[in-house]
Amino acid sequence: MDFAGVRVLVVGDVMLDVYVGGQVRRISPEAPVPVLSVEKRWEVPGGAANVARNLARLGVDVALVGLVGRDSDADSLRQALAREGVEDTLVPTAARRTTRKVRLLAQGQQLLRLDEESVTPPSAEEMEALAARVNEKLHDRQALVLSDYAKGVLQAGLAGCLTRVLMEEARKRGIPVLVDPKGREWERYAGAQCVTPNAVEFATVCGREAGMTVTRQDLETLADALRARYHLEHVLVTRGARGMALFGPEAEPAYCRAAVREVADVSGAGDTVIATLAACAAKGLAWAECMRVANLAAGVAVGKMGTSPVTLAELNAALREGSDNPKLYDLPALLHKVEDWRRKNESVVFTNGCFDLLHPGHVSLIRQSALQGDHLVVGLNSDASVRRLKGPERPIQNERARALLLSALSGVDAVILFDEDTPLNLVTALLPDVLVKGSDYRVEDVVGADVVRNHGGRVYLADLVKGCSTTGIVHKIDHGSGAWA
Repeated sequence: MDFAGVRVLVVGDVMLDVYVGGQVRRISPEAPVPVLSVEKRWEVPGGAANVARNLARLGVDVALVGLVGRDSDADSLRQALAREGVEDTLVPTAARRTTRKVRLLAQGQQLLRLDEESVTPPSAEEMEALAARVNEKLHDRQALVLSDYAKGVLQAGLAGCLTRVLMEEARKRGIPVLVDPKGREWERYAGAQCVTPNAVEFATVCGREAGMTVTRQDLETLADALRARYHLEHVLVTRGARGMALFGPEAEPAYCRAAVREVADVSGAGDTVIATLAACAAKGLAWAECMRVANLAAGVAVGKMGTSPVTLAELNAALREGSDNPKLYDLPALLHKVEDWRRKNESVVFTNGCFDLLHPGHVSLIRQSALQGDHLVVGLNSDASVRRLKGPERPIQNERARALLLSALSGVDAVILFDEDTPLNLVTALLPDVLVKGSDYRVEDVVGADVVRNHGGRVYLADLVKGCSTTGIVHKIDHGSGAWA
């Protein structure tokens, strides 16, 4: 997938997401509350700004319009957006503060969220300034995204409704509008090409109670009613673990199952969906294909800690892998995953090998490795690497088959292929906390041992299972010498 040349404008409620992470080891003597020992702090764009950040990470030319205060949080947000390559067309105002959400994390779990915000529709002056910024940027865009977080920018007020103004302007220019909605008042979204409510938002606007059982037929009937009432071309409902459902003028609705490796944090997942959907729609993909790609992107996003965008490399890796082997990573995606694990103070273990024809010795190595820490990464020699090391008749199974079998073993969290004869480059990039090799090695002879130990890690030599080797199995098969035992 390549989004070079795709241009998208994002308008909505921008905010600064602040994360404070650390450890909780005791309860305060002053009150029955946990004491967070702060270890790190970081800031990232949030809300509509996170949508723009996601688009930028996909390689889209993106501009962002929203309201910010005249304060230090606005400065921090602008700096963060500049680092991401997002064009800053934010409108400053002294009448409100920049929205900020502060999340306190311990052992990777949220303890508390603090919201500092102004929730009012724009004044006449603010609305005029916002509309002017949009008009400057909309003329050369292939899609307009409205990211509504109910913080005021896209809400109706005494000065009118910016959303309706933007919808009309986009309609005149023939630019598709995609909306991430909030609340019950969808009149302002009328005429949009696609609206993307989650299951709760969908139930709310349909007048259903959240949690009520909804059959597929109910879902289709309600979606068709929404489309008719608000003249919407498509409604895409994000359903969490149940995947996504797309309703439109096509003959049949489209459904897809959730594509999730593991859920670490759902913060910002909706931003990833609308961003990927907009990028695909602007590129001209069919809507069902847009949904499929957005669903894969969401699966990557929820596996990350905090508000984290999905990169183009991660998306392309997910597209290649599909649902065949979600534990198979390329290096950029794996580095992001390792970063997420470390944000939760979880350790990383690494071992490697050819793993051609899995046998009890391999299973024993994996089991012992998994016991050395929280997450096990297995480096797997590519087919070309195995041929150089073992000869032209090997491997017996290709790299995709070997990776799939490894991924099925309990304890394996990630598999990554490498083309070199040794995993030194991988070890150097990942810097695992524990490096595992068989006890037929000496610690000083293990490739990457010095790198790991210099970084504060350790090397573990796993016990071997006597008489187990792929070469031995192949020899027995070739010579018809009976079953291996």
